[in-house]
Amino acid sequence: MTENRPRLQAGLAPEVFSEYYYLKAELQDFCQEQGLAKSGSKVDLNQRITHYLRTGERLASKSSEKKVFREEYLTLDSLIEQGIVFSEKHRAFFKSELGDTFVFKVAFQNWLKENAGKTYREAIAIYPEIAARKPKKIDSQFEYNTYIRDFFADNRGRSLQEGIACWKYKKALPGSNKYHAQDLSALESD
Repeated sequence: MTENRPRLQAGLAPEVFSEYYYLKAELQDFCQEQGLAKSGSKVDLNQRITHYLRTGERLASKSSEKKVFREEYLTLDSLIEQGIVFSEKHRAFFKSELGDTFVFKVAFQNWLKENAGKTYREAIAIYPEIAARKPKKIDSQFEYNTYIRDFFADNRGRSLQEGIACWKYKKALPGSNKYHAQDLSALESD
């Protein structure tokens, strides 16, 4: 299967760009080549590139202010800081308190951001409840995860390799990257 997706380059029509899926690394490489800020989420990068392709203007990243990283040692009684930055220091602290299976789920990150001024003890107490929740919707920058989840919901017994083959087929096409049963046609050509 060949990829028909247009190469991401200056001069690409913004409407064409928005029709195709590009990896975050591809977006960052393009930004670097064009002198655009390459930081931020995939959503931020897509918006920045679309604006550049449409206008030729180079937008600064949203987080142009310098982030302040917490210096002091974290304890259960430390207060969650305003504008928390999820650093290795934070990850190590939560792993030491919650175990090696700890991961920074989006819902937990959002809880921390919304609860500045509460203690890390309160965060530890709420984490199991937040971690047990299934996300209702996967954020748009996680299109692959959404696609694979929907693939398996519709195709019990299929393999991850088959799901990935369908995903690769789908992302090379213009338009939506949502799973559809017709995507299984990618498996017939193998």
